[in-house]
Amino acid sequence: MKEIKIFSRNADFQRFQVLQTNRNKRYKYREFLVEGVRSLNEAVRNGWKIKSLLYNKDSLSGWAEDMIRRVDTETNYCLTPELLAELSGKDDTSELMAVIEMREDRLDGVPLSKTPFLVLFDRPSNKGNLGTMIRSCDALGADALLITGHAVDLYDPDVVVSAMGSFFKLPVVRIADNTELYAYIAELKRRYPAFVTVGTTAHHERPVYGADLTVPLLLMIGNETMGLNRAFKEYCDMLCTIPMAENSYASSFNVSCAASILMYEVTRQRAKIGP
Repeated sequence: MKEIKIFSRNADFQRFQVLQTNRNKRYKYREFLVEGVRSLNEAVRNGWKIKSLLYNKDSLSGWAEDMIRRVDTETNYCLTPELLAELSGKDDTSELMAVIEMREDRLDGVPLSKTPFLVLFDRPSNKGNLGTMIRSCDALGADALLITGHAVDLYDPDVVVSAMGSFFKLPVVRIADNTELYAYIAELKRRYPAFVTVGTTAHHERPVYGADLTVPLLLMIGNETMGLNRAFKEYCDMLCTIPMAENSYASSFNVSCAASILMYEVTRQRAKIGP
């Protein structure tokens, strides 16, 4: 393994900086910068390609030393404490950071369970909400999260941090063209005759607890401000809502909160019928 020492804000250091701050450069290099014990452990455990590790060689824990020793990288970088602190997004500088290769967006690579449960997030505009959605999908047993339309960057550091280790566990696929999505759904309906697409709405539709969510399904969650777009609503087999108290001042839920409630209902219904 090759190790390069960095003592100044040279070209390598500047590349690490733009991986944190510049979406276009991230996609130019097809790399993103990650820090945090949980995230790095999950990235390694789930087979992500770690291209480089960044660290200050004079202050490493046993965990960090073991990670450096056993992870197969192309080039590692030893930085001064000041430069590492400048890169770190934490108050307490991370002792180890990693440059990780992005994964291809491939629907045909999504592993499906016996009764598929997929979630779609349409045009997410908030980094924290997207990260929370990834975490909830992982926690509540979704096979994958699909992202459609113009959205915040999946590989933004804020998304990765808010998703915690679930970012590296849950398959997430960005879909640029809705025709690709419709073709994928058509293929799922062919393979699983009972497959349904369930849209969500804040308006008075079928209560979510009244829908059969034990069948193979795709749950569609709308944008934070505009909700699910009209084309998707018309494409859905059914629309569901979360009933709210009649005397409630609130007229809707935060999108990640609503998604968690809906996904929990899927999990609850499926738990009742067993494996």
